[in-house]
Amino acid sequence: MQLTGADIVVKSLKEEGVEYVFGYPGGAALHIYDAFHRQDDVQHILVRHEQGATHAADGYARSTGECGVVLVTSGPGITNAITGIATAYMDSIPMVVLSGQVMKPLIGYDAFQEIDAVGISRPCVKHNFLIQDVNDIASTIKKAFHIAKTGRPGPVLVDIPKDITADVAEFLYPQDLTMRSYPAPRKALPNEIVIAVEAMLSAKKPIIYAGGGIVAASAQEPLRDMVSKLGFPCTNTLMGLGAVAHSDPNFIGMLGMHGTYEANMAMHDADLIIALGARFDDRITGTLHNFAPDAKILHVDIDPSVIDKNIKADIPIVADVKEVLIAFNNELTRREKDINPELLKEWWRQIKQWQSLDSLWYEVDDKVIKPQFVVQKLHEVTGGQAYVTSDVGQHQMFAAQFYGFSDTHRWINSGGLGTMGFGLPAAMGVKFAHRDADVVCVTGEGSIQMCIQELATCKQYDLPVKVINLNNRYLGMVRQWQEFSYEKRYSNSYMDSLPDFIALSEAYGHVGMQITKPSDVEGALKEAFAMKDRLVFMDFITDQQENVYPMIEAGKGHHEMRMRPGSKTLA
Repeated sequence: MQLTGADIVVKSLKEEGVEYVFGYPGGAALHIYDAFHRQDDVQHILVRHEQGATHAADGYARSTGECGVVLVTSGPGITNAITGIATAYMDSIPMVVLSGQVMKPLIGYDAFQEIDAVGISRPCVKHNFLIQDVNDIASTIKKAFHIAKTGRPGPVLVDIPKDITADVAEFLYPQDLTMRSYPAPRKALPNEIVIAVEAMLSAKKPIIYAGGGIVAASAQEPLRDMVSKLGFPCTNTLMGLGAVAHSDPNFIGMLGMHGTYEANMAMHDADLIIALGARFDDRITGTLHNFAPDAKILHVDIDPSVIDKNIKADIPIVADVKEVLIAFNNELTRREKDINPELLKEWWRQIKQWQSLDSLWYEVDDKVIKPQFVVQKLHEVTGGQAYVTSDVGQHQMFAAQFYGFSDTHRWINSGGLGTMGFGLPAAMGVKFAHRDADVVCVTGEGSIQMCIQELATCKQYDLPVKVINLNNRYLGMVRQWQEFSYEKRYSNSYMDSLPDFIALSEAYGHVGMQITKPSDVEGALKEAFAMKDRLVFMDFITDQQENVYPMIEAGKGHHEMRMRPGSKTLA
């Protein structure tokens, strides 16, 4: 069957089971857009900015575990998408980005809207392709999806010159794929499992440190099984929240810069750290010379490049974390009689003493809305079952600390790159994937304005997400750092001349609410979530001076957290 390159692109997406493509048209991609118009199998979603397209595809991918798909044009189309591509890359999110390119004879001659998409994206993609022949389109797209979804996931760019999409070729989508330069992930050896389990059984102060790799591998069930078998304390990274339920008695909270006191102190004092699908980034470790001075490190990750990158592993295992956890559990079952809870008694006594400080404590105020209070009430109203996206800043940390996630794929945020503007378009992608679920974007008055034009996309496609704007009239996290580290010199962190968010949301065709009193928070949330078919923008006017605690400041270790003034101290 002879088809144009553009038709081959769309049919290849259908073969991959793609439901939605998020994008924005332009000259170099118009043949592909015309092909979309002539079929009904794959739906194209018109966003209002290419960054919004990438974040929407990202949100779709994070909430489903499937591959997000983006289509943009050449030049500014692809450069606008780079921030979202880098966001997915830093957090290991599977994504395929199709970009139009100028015609092959024009490449390298500074043609209108020409940019070296392959070169400019190289630092922030898992792989990229420039298609040179119409006969290569189907096989290249097959490779792109395979690379994006296997091993450590990530974004893959496919750059397609316009004349290639006009050429014709026979369409035959490959069913099998062989890539000599892309081997299958390594599997753990039996003796590696035995050595690791032996270390677990002899530890007196162990901690399980589970990251976003647990979510990517859908490994939460074997993780929870292992936590239950061993009775070890478990902490999650920002990206791993929900891997162990917030209510699990072995869960001691998020760790890192704004983690709980007990999680950070347990990491610092541990004699064995079991790192699962995590990469020891700087927001987790604090200063490296202070990190876990007495701990043996057992590190499991599918990506060999993260082993020993920041922290030297004593027991490294390069393999799929889900398969390794299943093997751990099988070995623990075989050695069930060797599991000795008595070894952990003193360790748990110490952890409970740290927990008694209630490090997430904050002062309740009946006159001004505390952002933590809003998130707690959000959890109550949604029963803890909402899909929660966030932007980046204090509101992100408050959502992570106070929502209380019980499952994976429910917490959708930009962890590695820290991208303001992520929350709203990510919520769109989640809502496309989960039409009947509550989808909430927790944001701030600074972040929301980065991609606020996507309110128009929400209107066009009837996406009734709920926007929780924690509005303190500051770039809150910037202000907090300026308070602690710059002697309260609040340089350009105050948000002057803010829009009327209620009028603005109504101008886009949505419902707007402003909430100024703590006594109105719960009622307003219930009213908003009762409107199942409307996007509701909730502008909560919150305490301008509220900070996120605990906090590990630059140059400090886990044991040197800044606590909220007035907090309890250990005797």
